[in-house]
Order: sequence, then C-alpha cells, then structure tokens
Amino acid sequence: MNLHHERGTWIDPKDCNVLSHEELQQRIQTNRVILLGETHTSAEIHRWQLHMMAGIFAIQPKMSVGYEMFPRRVQGVLDEWTAGELEKDEFLEKVEWGKVWGHDSSLYMPLFDFCRQKNVRMLGINCRRDLVTQVGKEGWEAIPEDERDGLTPAKPASQEHKDYLIRITGGHFQKDYPIERFARAQQTWDRAFACNIAAALKEDSTQKIIGIIGRGHLEYGYGTPYQLADLGIDDVLILLPSFSKELEKEKIAGIGDGLFRLDSIED
Repeated sequence: MNLHHERGTWIDPKDCNVLSHEELQQRIQTNRVILLGETHTSAEIHRWQLHMMAGIFAIQPKMSVGYEMFPRRVQGVLDEWTAGELEKDEFLEKVEWGKVWGHDSSLYMPLFDFCRQKNVRMLGINCRRDLVTQVGKEGWEAIPEDERDGLTPAKPASQEHKDYLIRITGGHFQKDYPIERFARAQQTWDRAFACNIAAALKEDSTQKIIGIIGRGHLEYGYGTPYQLADLGIDDVLILLPSFSKELEKEKIAGIGDGLFRLDSIED
C-alpha cells in the first residue's frame, strides 16, 4: 500500500503517520544522539542536514557534530578549524580530504563553516580504512590489540542486517566477497562511529551529539544504532531524508524515527 508524502513534512516510519514539527522537536529534546542520514553526493541532502543542525542548535547549543568523513586521528585538525586557526585549503589538506573521503568538499563546507561560526566541536568518528579491510578479510581477533584504533569488538550482525546488506547492494558481491566478510567490514565502521560517539558522551553526558553518517549505516537501526545500543546508548533518534512523493508502507516501516520529504532541486 502506498502513502503520499507531502513536501516539507515528516512521516513517522513506525506507524506511517504524519509527524508534526512540534512532536519532532520534543523527540530531539529527549534524545542525546541525533543521527542524520545522507547520500554522500547529494547537495540537497547536505542542505537539509545544515538546516537540521541549525534547528537543533537553537534547541540545545551545547552540542558536538560527529562526522563519518573524518578519522579520529585528525581530531586535532578539526579543533584547529573550529578555533578559527586554519584557512579552508589548509584545513582540507591537513585532514587529507582527498585521501580519506574524496567527495566534493563544497558539498560539506557549509556544515563545517556552521561548526566554526557557532564554535560547535567537530568530531572525527571514523577509523583507519585499512582496519575495515583487515577485519573484513581476517576477522577481529586477527587484529593486534594495539592496532584496533581504540575500538572494541562489534556486536555480530543479525541475519536481518545481512539480508539488508544483500538487498541494498543487489547481492553482486557475494560470489567473490561472502556476506559474512562484507558484514564484518560494515560493522567495523558502525562500531567506530558508535565507540567515538560514546567516548564523546563519556566526556560530557549533558551534550547532544549529531551524527553525519551515510544512511546505509543507519536504516532500520541495523548499523550504528545497533552498536550504540550494545554500548548502552539507546536515546538515539534516526532521521532520514526522502525525495519520494509516494512511499511503500511495507518498505519504510521501521526504517528510522522520522522521514522528511525534500524537493528535488539539485544544483
């Protein structure tokens, strides 16, 4: 059964009813972690994330923003940026943007500028990329303790999560890259995001943390939210954008805590 989704409105995927802005704000107030899913190359989604960040800042300015785009090792550079000590080109060079991320930096700079202007701390919540490859190939136990980038072992993926990964990739990888290996790799990223968010909350449990993370790590709560819950953090809100005028109720049921309808007005 299809559901019409009006532009500029929220849908609650749990019951497929309209979610008012007032009710959404209440949910934001009562959750410490707000995860904003993205498609990395969509300018419109990044604009939506910026609007959400500004709205959340108005509710609680005591907050940090965790970015999938940055490994934890560049935290010092992120601190320099928000302190106003770096120019844009120097910042992108020092965080090794082209090496660790590579997507068009202009899509993200408004988010980074917001944190700098408002003195909101930016958090590097990713791990080193070769750790993900190693864990996928060899398993967590094969990684020496001093090479685990400060992470604890991920909670194993459920069968539902594996089925989801097969579905979103079309299953094309399975012949040469078994699902167990692919799931281990994905979970390493999910665990990194969760561990670094948890570490920030341990430093200050009264702050709110926004996560700027690819939606594949968030949908249906399988990825990062699943690992956060394993770390004892369950006051988490998953918010996702959508360009679809018509939604299939069966497909969106439980995909997150709020689905916002955007306009398709890409550059």
